[in-house]
Amino acid sequence: MSLVNQLMVYLSLLDTLTSKIAVIIYVIVVILLVILIVILMMVNESKHQDIFYINKKSRIESLQDEIGMQNEDNSIKLDKTDNFLEGEKPKEQAPLPGAQPDKPQIELTEEEQEELHEARFYMLSKLDLENEKIEKPEYNDKIELKEFCDLFREFACGTLGLYYDISDIRRFVAGLAVTHITILQGMSGTGKTSLAYAFGEFLNNSTVVVPIQPMWKERTDLIGYYNEFTKKFNETTLLQKLYEANYNDEIYITVLDEMNIARVEYYFAEFLSLLELPNPEKRYLDVVSDEWGNDPKLLRNGQLKLPKNMWFIGTANNDDSTFAISDKVYDRAMVINLDKKAKQFEVPVQDPIKVSASHLDDLYTKAQKEYAISERNQRRIRTLDKYLIETFHITFGNRIMKQIKAYVPVMVACGGTELDALDDILSKKVLRKLEAKNPVYVKNASQGLIAFIDDLFGMDMMAQCKEYIINFEQNA
Repeated sequence: MSLVNQLMVYLSLLDTLTSKIAVIIYVIVVILLVILIVILMMVNESKHQDIFYINKKSRIESLQDEIGMQNEDNSIKLDKTDNFLEGEKPKEQAPLPGAQPDKPQIELTEEEQEELHEARFYMLSKLDLENEKIEKPEYNDKIELKEFCDLFREFACGTLGLYYDISDIRRFVAGLAVTHITILQGMSGTGKTSLAYAFGEFLNNSTVVVPIQPMWKERTDLIGYYNEFTKKFNETTLLQKLYEANYNDEIYITVLDEMNIARVEYYFAEFLSLLELPNPEKRYLDVVSDEWGNDPKLLRNGQLKLPKNMWFIGTANNDDSTFAISDKVYDRAMVINLDKKAKQFEVPVQDPIKVSASHLDDLYTKAQKEYAISERNQRRIRTLDKYLIETFHITFGNRIMKQIKAYVPVMVACGGTELDALDDILSKKVLRKLEAKNPVYVKNASQGLIAFIDDLFGMDMMAQCKEYIINFEQNA
Protein backbone atom coordinates (compact mmCIF):
# COMPACT_ATOMS: atom_id res chain seq x y z
CA MET A 1 0.00 0.00 0.00
CA SER A 2 1.37 3.40 -0.98
CA LEU A 3 2.04 6.13 1.52
CA VAL A 4 -0.89 8.17 0.18
CA ASN A 5 -3.27 5.26 0.62
CA GLN A 6 -2.04 4.65 4.18
CA LEU A 7 -2.58 8.31 4.99
CA MET A 8 -6.11 8.18 3.62
CA VAL A 9 -6.90 5.13 5.82
CA TYR A 10 -5.59 6.89 8.93
CA LEU A 11 -7.61 10.02 8.16
CA SER A 12 -10.75 7.94 7.63
CA LEU A 13 -10.20 6.13 10.95
CA LEU A 14 -9.60 9.45 12.73
CA ASP A 15 -12.80 10.85 11.28
CA THR A 16 -14.70 7.81 12.53
CA LEU A 17 -13.21 8.06 16.04
CA THR A 18 -14.12 11.76 16.35
CA SER A 19 -17.63 11.49 14.96
CA LYS A 20 -20.68 12.39 17.08
CA ILE A 21 -21.66 8.73 17.39
CA ALA A 22 -18.21 7.86 18.70
CA VAL A 23 -18.31 10.69 21.24
CA ILE A 24 -21.70 9.49 22.49
CA ILE A 25 -20.30 5.96 22.84
CA TYR A 26 -17.34 7.33 24.82
CA VAL A 27 -19.65 9.20 27.18
CA ILE A 28 -21.79 6.11 27.73
CA VAL A 29 -18.71 3.99 28.47
CA VAL A 30 -17.40 6.55 30.96
CA ILE A 31 -20.79 6.72 32.72
CA LEU A 32 -20.95 2.93 32.92
CA LEU A 33 -17.42 2.85 34.37
CA VAL A 34 -18.34 5.43 37.03
CA ILE A 35 -21.47 3.46 37.96
CA LEU A 36 -19.41 0.28 38.17
CA ILE A 37 -16.84 1.95 40.45
CA VAL A 38 -19.58 3.27 42.75
CA ILE A 39 -21.20 -0.17 42.95
CA LEU A 40 -17.85 -1.79 43.76
CA MET A 41 -17.18 0.78 46.53
CA MET A 42 -20.63 0.17 48.02
CA VAL A 43 -20.09 -3.59 47.89
CA ASN A 44 -16.69 -3.22 49.57
CA GLU A 45 -18.16 -1.03 52.29
CA SER A 46 -20.97 -3.55 52.81
CA LYS A 47 -18.41 -6.36 53.08
CA HIS A 48 -16.42 -4.29 55.57
CA GLN A 49 -19.55 -3.80 57.68
CA ASP A 50 -20.35 -7.52 57.44
CA ILE A 51 -16.84 -8.39 58.61
CA PHE A 52 -17.14 -5.86 61.44
CA TYR A 53 -20.44 -7.30 62.64
CA ILE A 54 -19.20 -10.88 62.31
CA ASN A 55 -16.14 -9.99 64.41
CA LYS A 56 -18.31 -8.08 66.83
CA LYS A 57 -20.78 -10.93 67.13
CA SER A 58 -17.96 -13.40 67.73
CA ARG A 59 -16.45 -11.17 70.44
CA ILE A 60 -19.81 -10.56 72.11
CA GLU A 61 -20.43 -14.31 72.23
CA SER A 62 -17.05 -14.61 73.97
CA LEU A 63 -18.08 -11.86 76.40
CA GLN A 64 -21.28 -13.74 77.15
CA ASP A 65 -19.26 -16.77 78.17
CA GLU A 66 -17.06 -14.63 80.44
CA ILE A 67 -19.93 -12.75 82.03
CA GLY A 68 -22.20 -15.77 82.19
CA MET A 69 -25.28 -13.73 81.25
CA GLN A 70 -26.34 -15.35 77.97
CA ASN A 71 -30.10 -15.74 77.65
CA GLU A 72 -32.08 -18.70 76.36
CA ASP A 73 -32.44 -17.19 72.88
CA ASN A 74 -28.75 -16.12 72.72
CA SER A 75 -29.65 -12.42 72.87
CA ILE A 76 -27.04 -10.07 74.27
CA LYS A 77 -27.36 -8.55 77.72
CA LEU A 78 -24.38 -6.21 77.70
CA ASP A 79 -26.37 -3.07 76.98
CA LYS A 80 -30.09 -2.59 77.28
CA THR A 81 -30.51 -0.72 73.99
CA ASP A 82 -27.42 -0.18 71.92
CA ASN A 83 -25.12 -3.19 71.89
CA PHE A 84 -27.30 -5.49 69.78
CA LEU A 85 -26.33 -6.28 66.24
CA GLU A 86 -28.32 -4.71 63.43
CA GLY A 87 -31.48 -6.59 62.65
CA GLU A 88 -31.56 -8.36 66.01
CA LYS A 89 -34.19 -7.75 68.66
CA PRO A 90 -33.31 -8.37 72.28
CA LYS A 91 -35.54 -10.63 74.29
CA GLU A 92 -37.41 -8.57 76.85
CA GLN A 93 -35.76 -9.03 80.22
CA ALA A 94 -37.33 -8.80 83.62
CA PRO A 95 -35.93 -5.63 85.21
CA LEU A 96 -33.34 -5.98 87.93
CA PRO A 97 -34.71 -5.56 91.46
CA GLY A 98 -34.96 -1.88 92.31
CA ALA A 99 -34.02 -0.85 88.77
CA GLN A 100 -35.60 2.22 87.29
CA PRO A 101 -37.63 1.52 84.15
CA ASP A 102 -35.96 1.95 80.77
CA LYS A 103 -36.28 5.35 79.16
CA PRO A 104 -39.77 5.69 77.71
CA GLN A 105 -40.16 5.77 73.96
CA ILE A 106 -40.31 9.41 72.96
CA GLU A 107 -42.85 10.21 70.26
CA LEU A 108 -41.73 12.79 67.73
CA THR A 109 -43.92 14.99 65.58
CA GLU A 110 -43.93 14.70 61.79
CA GLU A 111 -42.04 17.97 61.58
CA GLU A 112 -39.36 16.69 63.99
CA GLN A 113 -39.05 13.43 62.04
CA GLU A 114 -38.61 15.38 58.82
CA GLU A 115 -35.86 17.44 60.46
CA LEU A 116 -34.08 14.26 61.52
CA HIS A 117 -34.07 12.81 58.02
CA GLU A 118 -32.49 16.00 56.68
CA ALA A 119 -29.77 16.06 59.36
CA ARG A 120 -26.42 14.39 58.75
CA PHE A 121 -26.28 13.29 62.43
CA TYR A 122 -29.54 11.38 62.78
CA MET A 123 -29.04 9.84 66.25
CA LEU A 124 -27.38 12.87 67.84
CA SER A 125 -30.12 15.18 66.54
CA LYS A 126 -32.69 12.72 67.89
CA LEU A 127 -31.02 12.90 71.31
CA ASP A 128 -31.44 16.69 71.18
CA LEU A 129 -35.18 16.31 70.67
CA GLU A 130 -35.57 13.55 73.26
CA ASN A 131 -33.61 15.42 75.93
CA GLU A 132 -36.25 18.14 76.01
CA LYS A 133 -38.91 15.57 76.89
CA ILE A 134 -37.07 13.14 79.24
CA GLU A 135 -37.47 13.44 83.00
CA LYS A 136 -34.19 13.70 84.91
CA PRO A 137 -33.40 10.76 87.24
CA GLU A 138 -33.22 11.00 91.01
CA TYR A 139 -29.80 10.31 92.55
CA ASN A 140 -28.75 8.82 95.88
CA ASP A 141 -26.17 11.43 96.80
CA LYS A 142 -25.83 10.56 100.49
CA ILE A 143 -23.78 7.38 100.10
CA GLU A 144 -20.13 7.28 101.25
CA LEU A 145 -17.24 5.53 99.49
CA LYS A 146 -16.87 2.54 101.82
CA GLU A 147 -20.59 1.77 101.64
CA PHE A 148 -20.46 2.33 97.87
CA CYS A 149 -17.74 -0.33 97.46
CA ASP A 150 -19.46 -2.81 99.77
CA LEU A 151 -22.81 -2.42 98.01
CA PHE A 152 -21.21 -2.84 94.59
CA ARG A 153 -19.55 -6.09 95.62
CA GLU A 154 -22.79 -7.42 97.13
CA PHE A 155 -24.79 -6.39 94.05
CA ALA A 156 -22.34 -8.17 91.71
CA CYS A 157 -22.67 -11.33 93.80
CA GLY A 158 -26.33 -11.35 94.79
CA THR A 159 -27.86 -10.01 91.58
CA LEU A 160 -25.39 -10.99 88.83
CA GLY A 161 -23.63 -14.02 90.30
CA LEU A 162 -20.20 -12.42 89.90
CA TYR A 163 -17.59 -12.66 92.66
CA TYR A 164 -14.85 -10.13 93.39
CA ASP A 165 -12.44 -9.62 96.23
CA ILE A 166 -13.20 -6.42 98.11
CA SER A 167 -9.61 -5.22 97.53
CA ASP A 168 -10.17 -5.36 93.74
CA ILE A 169 -13.43 -3.43 94.10
CA ARG A 170 -11.62 -0.75 96.12
CA ARG A 171 -8.83 -0.51 93.55
CA PHE A 172 -11.36 -0.15 90.76
CA VAL A 173 -13.38 2.58 92.48
CA ALA A 174 -10.30 4.45 93.71
CA GLY A 175 -8.70 4.28 90.27
CA LEU A 176 -11.60 6.30 88.86
CA ALA A 177 -10.50 9.16 91.11
CA VAL A 178 -7.07 9.31 89.48
CA THR A 179 -7.74 9.19 85.75
CA HIS A 180 -10.51 8.51 83.27
CA ILE A 181 -8.77 5.47 81.80
CA THR A 182 -8.19 2.20 83.66
CA ILE A 183 -6.52 -0.94 82.32
CA LEU A 184 -7.70 -4.32 83.62
CA GLN A 185 -5.18 -7.01 82.77
CA GLY A 186 -4.79 -10.65 83.64
CA MET A 187 -5.63 -14.14 82.50
CA SER A 188 -8.76 -14.78 80.46
CA GLY A 189 -11.77 -15.65 82.59
CA THR A 190 -10.82 -13.67 85.69
CA GLY A 191 -13.64 -11.18 85.19
CA LYS A 192 -12.04 -8.17 83.50
CA THR A 193 -14.94 -7.28 81.24
CA SER A 194 -17.60 -8.46 83.65
CA LEU A 195 -16.28 -6.14 86.39
CA ALA A 196 -16.91 -3.07 84.25
CA TYR A 197 -20.21 -4.54 83.03
CA ALA A 198 -21.36 -5.15 86.61
CA PHE A 199 -20.46 -1.58 87.59
CA GLY A 200 -22.75 -0.18 84.89
CA GLU A 201 -25.61 -2.44 86.02
CA PHE A 202 -25.00 -1.43 89.64
CA LEU A 203 -25.42 2.23 88.63
CA ASN A 204 -28.45 1.38 86.47
CA ASN A 205 -26.70 2.86 83.41
CA SER A 206 -25.57 0.00 81.20
CA THR A 207 -21.90 -0.19 80.26
CA VAL A 208 -20.99 0.37 76.61
CA VAL A 209 -18.77 -2.46 75.35
CA VAL A 210 -16.63 -1.61 72.30
CA PRO A 211 -14.90 -4.72 70.87
CA ILE A 212 -11.63 -3.37 69.44
CA GLN A 213 -10.76 -4.57 65.93
CA PRO A 214 -7.18 -5.44 64.83
CA MET A 215 -7.22 -3.01 61.90
CA TRP A 216 -8.16 0.07 63.91
CA LYS A 217 -5.71 2.96 63.58
CA GLU A 218 -7.53 6.25 64.22
CA ARG A 219 -10.32 7.89 66.20
CA THR A 220 -12.84 7.49 63.35
CA ASP A 221 -12.83 3.77 64.13
CA LEU A 222 -14.25 4.67 67.54
CA ILE A 223 -16.63 7.53 66.80
CA GLY A 224 -17.52 7.02 63.12
CA TYR A 225 -17.01 9.03 59.92
CA TYR A 226 -18.82 11.19 57.37
CA ASN A 227 -19.97 9.23 54.29
CA GLU A 228 -19.50 11.33 51.15
CA PHE A 229 -21.95 9.22 49.14
CA THR A 230 -24.87 9.20 51.58
CA LYS A 231 -24.08 12.69 52.94
CA LYS A 232 -24.67 11.24 56.41
CA PHE A 233 -22.37 10.64 59.37
CA ASN A 234 -21.98 6.99 60.34
CA GLU A 235 -22.55 7.35 64.09
CA THR A 236 -21.19 4.68 66.42
CA THR A 237 -22.72 3.70 69.75
CA LEU A 238 -19.76 5.30 71.52
CA LEU A 239 -20.36 8.66 69.79
CA GLN A 240 -24.01 8.53 70.82
CA LYS A 241 -23.07 7.80 74.44
CA LEU A 242 -20.46 10.58 74.45
CA TYR A 243 -23.16 12.96 73.25
CA GLU A 244 -25.78 11.68 75.69
CA ALA A 245 -23.37 11.96 78.64
CA ASN A 246 -23.01 15.70 77.97
CA TYR A 247 -26.70 16.11 78.72
CA ASN A 248 -26.80 14.59 82.22
CA ASP A 249 -24.86 13.80 85.40
CA GLU A 250 -24.93 10.00 85.29
CA ILE A 251 -21.78 7.88 85.49
CA TYR A 252 -20.89 6.35 82.10
CA ILE A 253 -18.54 3.39 81.67
CA THR A 254 -17.09 2.43 78.28
CA VAL A 255 -15.17 -0.83 77.91
CA LEU A 256 -12.44 -0.99 75.25
CA ASP A 257 -12.51 -4.76 75.06
CA GLU A 258 -9.17 -6.36 74.13
CA MET A 259 -7.79 -2.85 73.80
CA ASN A 260 -4.28 -3.98 72.76
CA ILE A 261 -5.40 -6.15 69.86
CA ALA A 262 -4.67 -2.92 67.95
CA ARG A 263 -2.20 -0.17 68.90
CA VAL A 264 -3.84 1.86 71.65
CA GLU A 265 -1.64 4.90 71.00
CA TYR A 266 -3.01 5.02 67.42
CA TYR A 267 -6.80 4.75 67.64
CA PHE A 268 -7.03 6.28 71.15
CA ALA A 269 -4.37 8.97 70.70
CA GLU A 270 -6.70 11.96 70.65
CA PHE A 271 -8.57 10.74 73.73
CA LEU A 272 -5.28 10.29 75.61
CA SER A 273 -4.21 13.84 74.78
CA LEU A 274 -7.55 15.36 75.78
CA LEU A 275 -7.69 13.48 79.08
CA GLU A 276 -4.34 15.07 80.00
CA LEU A 277 -5.83 18.57 79.90
CA PRO A 278 -6.42 19.72 83.52
CA ASN A 279 -9.58 21.66 82.63
CA PRO A 280 -12.40 19.30 81.55
CA GLU A 281 -14.17 22.21 79.87
CA LYS A 282 -11.34 22.42 77.32
CA ARG A 283 -11.50 18.79 76.21
CA TYR A 284 -13.08 18.97 72.76
CA LEU A 285 -12.97 15.99 70.39
CA ASP A 286 -12.83 16.54 66.62
CA VAL A 287 -15.83 14.92 64.95
CA VAL A 288 -16.18 16.69 61.58
CA SER A 289 -14.09 19.35 59.88
CA ASP A 290 -16.96 21.70 59.02
CA GLU A 291 -20.23 22.99 60.46
CA TRP A 292 -23.78 22.73 59.11
CA GLY A 293 -26.70 24.84 60.23
CA ASN A 294 -28.74 21.81 61.34
CA ASP A 295 -25.93 20.04 63.19
CA PRO A 296 -26.66 18.74 66.74
CA LYS A 297 -26.83 21.43 69.39
CA LEU A 298 -23.83 20.26 71.43
CA LEU A 299 -21.42 20.23 68.48
CA ARG A 300 -19.27 23.33 68.44
CA ASN A 301 -17.34 24.00 65.22
CA GLY A 302 -17.53 20.29 64.45
CA GLN A 303 -16.21 19.35 67.92
CA LEU A 304 -17.85 17.55 70.84
CA LYS A 305 -16.83 18.04 74.46
CA LEU A 306 -15.40 14.89 76.01
CA PRO A 307 -17.74 14.43 78.99
CA LYS A 308 -16.12 14.36 82.42
CA ASN A 309 -18.72 11.81 83.58
CA MET A 310 -17.44 9.06 81.25
CA TRP A 311 -14.65 6.64 82.19
CA PHE A 312 -12.85 4.27 79.79
CA ILE A 313 -11.99 0.76 80.99
CA GLY A 314 -9.58 -1.17 78.78
CA THR A 315 -9.20 -4.93 79.08
CA ALA A 316 -5.79 -6.27 78.03
CA ASN A 317 -4.35 -9.69 77.35
CA ASN A 318 -0.64 -10.32 76.83
CA ASP A 319 -0.13 -12.97 74.15
CA ASP A 320 1.15 -13.35 70.60
CA SER A 321 -2.00 -11.81 69.09
CA THR A 322 -1.70 -8.48 70.94
CA PHE A 323 0.58 -5.44 70.95
CA ALA A 324 2.60 -4.31 73.94
CA ILE A 325 1.00 -1.33 75.67
CA SER A 326 3.36 1.64 75.53
CA ASP A 327 4.66 3.64 78.50
CA LYS A 328 2.64 6.62 77.20
CA VAL A 329 -0.57 4.69 77.84
CA TYR A 330 0.52 3.03 81.09
CA ASP A 331 1.65 6.34 82.61
CA ARG A 332 -1.74 7.92 81.93
CA ALA A 333 -3.85 4.98 83.11
CA MET A 334 -4.52 3.16 86.35
CA VAL A 335 -3.68 -0.55 86.17
CA ILE A 336 -5.45 -3.39 87.97
CA ASN A 337 -4.23 -6.98 87.73
CA LEU A 338 -6.98 -9.57 87.95
CA ASP A 339 -4.98 -12.80 88.19
CA LYS A 340 -7.01 -14.78 90.71
CA LYS A 341 -10.61 -15.82 90.96
CA ALA A 342 -12.35 -14.54 94.06
CA LYS A 343 -13.94 -16.90 96.57
CA GLN A 344 -17.67 -17.40 96.24
CA PHE A 345 -19.99 -16.12 98.94
CA GLU A 346 -23.70 -15.66 99.39
CA VAL A 347 -25.74 -12.48 99.85
CA PRO A 348 -29.36 -11.65 99.08
CA VAL A 349 -30.34 -10.04 95.79
CA GLN A 350 -29.34 -6.37 95.92
CA ASP A 351 -30.88 -3.32 94.31
CA PRO A 352 -28.96 -1.08 91.88
CA ILE A 353 -28.46 2.54 92.86
CA LYS A 354 -28.26 5.89 91.12
CA VAL A 355 -25.23 7.99 92.06
CA SER A 356 -24.39 11.17 90.18
CA ALA A 357 -20.94 11.77 88.75
CA SER A 358 -20.81 15.06 90.64
CA HIS A 359 -21.38 13.32 93.97
CA LEU A 360 -18.72 10.72 93.19
CA ASP A 361 -16.29 13.52 92.34
CA ASP A 362 -17.18 15.29 95.61
CA LEU A 363 -16.49 12.06 97.54
CA TYR A 364 -13.06 11.82 95.90
CA THR A 365 -12.23 15.43 96.74
CA LYS A 366 -13.40 14.96 100.32
CA ALA A 367 -11.30 11.80 100.75
CA GLN A 368 -8.17 13.45 99.35
CA LYS A 369 -8.50 16.20 101.98
CA GLU A 370 -9.37 13.98 104.95
CA TYR A 371 -6.94 11.12 104.26
CA ALA A 372 -3.96 12.88 102.71
CA ILE A 373 -0.78 10.78 102.73
CA SER A 374 1.05 11.03 106.03
CA GLU A 375 4.33 12.91 106.17
CA ARG A 376 6.10 9.70 107.23
CA ASN A 377 5.00 7.85 104.11
CA GLN A 378 5.83 10.82 101.91
CA ARG A 379 9.40 10.65 103.29
CA ARG A 380 9.45 6.92 102.52
CA ILE A 381 8.40 7.59 98.93
CA ARG A 382 11.15 10.19 98.52
CA THR A 383 13.71 7.79 100.03
CA LEU A 384 12.65 4.98 97.67
CA ASP A 385 12.80 7.36 94.72
CA LYS A 386 16.37 8.34 95.63
CA TYR A 387 17.40 4.68 95.92
CA LEU A 388 15.87 3.81 92.53
CA ILE A 389 17.67 6.74 90.88
CA GLU A 390 21.04 5.77 92.33
CA THR A 391 20.71 2.01 91.77
CA PHE A 392 18.64 1.63 88.59
CA HIS A 393 18.60 5.16 87.09
CA ILE A 394 14.81 5.27 87.10
CA THR A 395 12.50 7.83 88.64
CA PHE A 396 8.89 8.94 88.48
CA GLY A 397 7.80 12.42 87.53
CA ASN A 398 5.15 14.84 88.72
CA ARG A 399 2.36 12.97 86.94
CA ILE A 400 2.86 9.76 88.90
CA MET A 401 3.40 11.62 92.17
CA LYS A 402 0.11 13.43 91.56
CA GLN A 403 -1.57 10.09 90.88
CA ILE A 404 -0.19 8.64 94.13
CA LYS A 405 -1.55 11.57 96.13
CA ALA A 406 -4.95 11.21 94.47
CA TYR A 407 -5.18 7.42 94.75
CA VAL A 408 -3.99 6.57 98.26
CA PRO A 409 -6.47 8.75 100.22
CA VAL A 410 -9.42 7.43 98.20
CA MET A 411 -8.32 3.84 98.84
CA VAL A 412 -8.32 4.62 102.57
CA ALA A 413 -11.81 6.14 102.31
CA CYS A 414 -12.96 2.98 100.50
CA GLY A 415 -11.86 0.89 103.48
CA GLY A 416 -8.24 0.06 102.67
CA THR A 417 -5.04 1.08 104.42
CA GLU A 418 -2.49 3.67 103.41
CA LEU A 419 0.42 1.24 103.10
CA ASP A 420 -1.63 -1.26 101.08
CA ALA A 421 -2.61 1.54 98.70
CA LEU A 422 1.01 2.66 98.40
CA ASP A 423 2.07 -0.92 97.80
CA ASP A 424 -0.44 -1.24 94.97
CA ILE A 425 0.35 1.96 93.09
CA LEU A 426 4.14 1.78 93.56
CA SER A 427 4.22 -1.74 92.14
CA LYS A 428 2.11 -0.73 89.11
CA LYS A 429 3.48 2.74 88.43
CA VAL A 430 7.08 2.87 89.65
CA LEU A 431 8.60 -0.61 89.76
CA ARG A 432 7.14 -1.37 86.32
CA LYS A 433 9.80 0.97 84.92
CA LEU A 434 12.40 -1.68 85.75
CA GLU A 435 11.20 -3.54 82.63
CA ALA A 436 13.00 -0.97 80.48
CA LYS A 437 16.36 -1.70 82.15
CA ASN A 438 18.96 -4.43 81.60
CA PRO A 439 17.20 -7.56 82.92
CA VAL A 440 20.46 -9.21 84.03
CA TYR A 441 21.48 -6.17 86.06
CA VAL A 442 18.00 -5.85 87.61
CA LYS A 443 18.01 -9.56 88.49
CA ASN A 444 21.35 -9.27 90.27
CA ALA A 445 20.19 -6.20 92.21
CA SER A 446 16.68 -7.46 92.98
CA GLN A 447 17.44 -8.98 96.40
CA GLY A 448 19.07 -5.73 97.49
CA LEU A 449 15.91 -3.85 96.42
CA ILE A 450 13.68 -6.23 98.43
CA ALA A 451 15.91 -5.79 101.49
CA PHE A 452 15.76 -2.00 101.09
CA ILE A 453 11.94 -2.08 100.89
CA ASP A 454 11.78 -4.28 104.03
CA ASP A 455 13.99 -1.85 105.95
CA LEU A 456 11.98 1.13 104.72
CA PHE A 457 8.39 -0.10 105.13
CA GLY A 458 8.68 -3.18 107.39
CA MET A 459 9.24 -6.90 106.84
CA ASP A 460 5.55 -7.84 106.47
CA MET A 461 4.54 -4.92 104.28
CA MET A 462 4.61 -4.09 100.53
CA ALA A 463 3.73 -7.62 99.41
CA GLN A 464 2.80 -6.57 95.87
CA CYS A 465 6.07 -4.73 95.32
CA LYS A 466 8.11 -7.70 96.52
CA GLU A 467 6.03 -10.14 94.47
CA TYR A 468 6.61 -8.02 91.37
CA ILE A 469 10.39 -7.99 91.95
CA ILE A 470 10.50 -11.76 92.53
CA ASN A 471 8.50 -12.45 89.36
CA PHE A 472 10.80 -10.17 87.40
CA GLU A 473 13.85 -11.95 88.85
CA GLN A 474 12.48 -15.37 87.92
CA ASN A 475 11.56 -14.39 84.35
CA ALA A 476 14.71 -12.37 83.58
